[in-house]
Amino acid sequence: MSHVRRCSRTACGRQAVMTLTYVYADQTAVLGPLSTYAEPHAYDLCEAHSERLSAPRGWEVLRLAQPEPPGPSNDDLLALADAVREAGRPGPPRRPLSEETGRETGRRGHLRVLSHDS
Repeated sequence: MSHVRRCSRTACGRQAVMTLTYVYADQTAVLGPLSTYAEPHAYDLCEAHSERLSAPRGWEVLRLAQPEPPGPSNDDLLALADAVREAGRPGPPRRPLSEETGRETGRRGHLRVLSHDS
């Protein structure tokens, strides 16, 4: 079960989408993608608060690009195509089902037609 992290701003209950950290030595506020884990010295912000973020006078705000969500890789697509091809191939003859459950009378692709003799 995944835990949804909330915005760190007081009285804001929206879902966090970005993480803010301060680099005091460089007087820089770094706003980047939501960190993997909640860190004690970082602040998770919702979209609205991350867009309106301002830093103290003399500080720089460094906004890191939000990474694109990963799509299916070529390996995933090839594995899916192989699975579809394999499912469409005629397989070895199957043994008939027991009399208790019925018997196979036909096939349509990977589906079986069963009849129940009473």
